[in-house]
Amino acid sequence: MSSLASLFDLSGQVALVTGGSRGLGLQIAEALGEYGATIALAARKPAELEAAVAHLAGLGISAFAVVADLRTAEAAQAMVADVMQRAGRIDILINNAGSSWGAPAEDHTPDQWMRVMDLNLHGLFFVTQAVGRAWMIPQRRGRIVNVASVAGLKGNQTGALGTIAYNTSKGGVVNFTRALAAEWGRYGITVNALAPGWFESRMTKGTLAQHGEAFAARTPLGKLGGPDDLKGAAVLFASAASGHITGQILAVDGGAVVT
Repeated sequence: MSSLASLFDLSGQVALVTGGSRGLGLQIAEALGEYGATIALAARKPAELEAAVAHLAGLGISAFAVVADLRTAEAAQAMVADVMQRAGRIDILINNAGSSWGAPAEDHTPDQWMRVMDLNLHGLFFVTQAVGRAWMIPQRRGRIVNVASVAGLKGNQTGALGTIAYNTSKGGVVNFTRALAAEWGRYGITVNALAPGWFESRMTKGTLAQHGEAFAARTPLGKLGGPDDLKGAAVLFASAASGHITGQILAVDGGAVVT
């Protein structure tokens, strides 16, 4: 029987975190690194990646950066190949990279719609497929954690935020998680998703400045997500502690989805 502490230990493992240079991705990277994982951070902007790697190093966490725009299968495959060459393995995949667009449904242009879908849904699939082929399926083990959203579980809280592409893409991530968990379970790979509510980030800054107090007031806990609120759930899904959990969507939202 394993000790409880050993179930959460990530020492010797490599975690690839997409969209890991800031926001929720960097918070998750901090958590996994604290439990011993080496972190591969992937994002588009080199300067932000360098700052994130330096930040993690200051916390005593081993990390390196991979510059990648993950909207195409070719880019995803190249990124995974780079990580494999440098680290030799990818035990944990955190699919966090994402984008949004704010406009009424009737005003969304095809380019705006596809920009969101290409990263939030298509890119997520391409990265996951590449990681599965390169390491997890041959090794018959792995942990995949998709960052969905409560927006994929219900409509907009106000009904007027104009994020139909984002909500739709995150709904796709929810069912992608369930479908892949059923398919890849035979390889010993678990696939779960976190569904954050409103957390302060660069993406949500403008919306929260206008609606943040109202959003917090509608949650049973009466607050928005803080910098540590996603970490425990991420470590659970990334570690052996969730060895018998797959295909699950965990809302981390202060209880907003139950109201």
